[in-house]
Amino acid sequence: MYHHKNIRLSPSNYQGKASYFVTLCCHDRQVTFSNPANCVHLLEILRATSASRSFAIHAYCIMPDHVHLLAEGLEPHSDLLNFLKTLKLKSSRAFSSHLNHPLWQKKYYDHILRPNESPDSVAWYIWLNPVRAGLATHPAEFPFAGSFTTTIPKTPLRPEPWTHPNFTALWPFSVV
Repeated sequence: MYHHKNIRLSPSNYQGKASYFVTLCCHDRQVTFSNPANCVHLLEILRATSASRSFAIHAYCIMPDHVHLLAEGLEPHSDLLNFLKTLKLKSSRAFSSHLNHPLWQKKYYDHILRPNESPDSVAWYIWLNPVRAGLATHPAEFPFAGSFTTTIPKTPLRPEPWTHPNFTALWPFSVV
């Protein structure tokens, strides 16, 4: 029996009013979200789940084989682990009828933003993902990057770029 190292902090670290950068990858990096209808359906599930679990989604980007989120807990009872478990479960059930494989990888990457980290810089990191991948020349051109709380500004609000911590040791692939 294989046992995977638990990469999560204590569950109490994921509760309350905090901001999180999250990356969910499709199972075996399948390009499930290269189909625009799948992206629209996932956005509907994300909107409903974030509202019911007291999370604001300040930035999202649905790439063909992964999803980035900047989520903020809005209430003391907001629970990121429960929110992501619910999101993965609801979306997996919704897509199970037309997929011959699981929708998501078992684990996901998360980063709790520290007080000195700018949520605006993280949002721009997420929104620029399709530009870095060559899918758009500006974030506003990509139909599946955006926010449930604001519109994408024409230029970054802060000049300092944000780079996610190196997590290559946790994942056998690179996340764009």
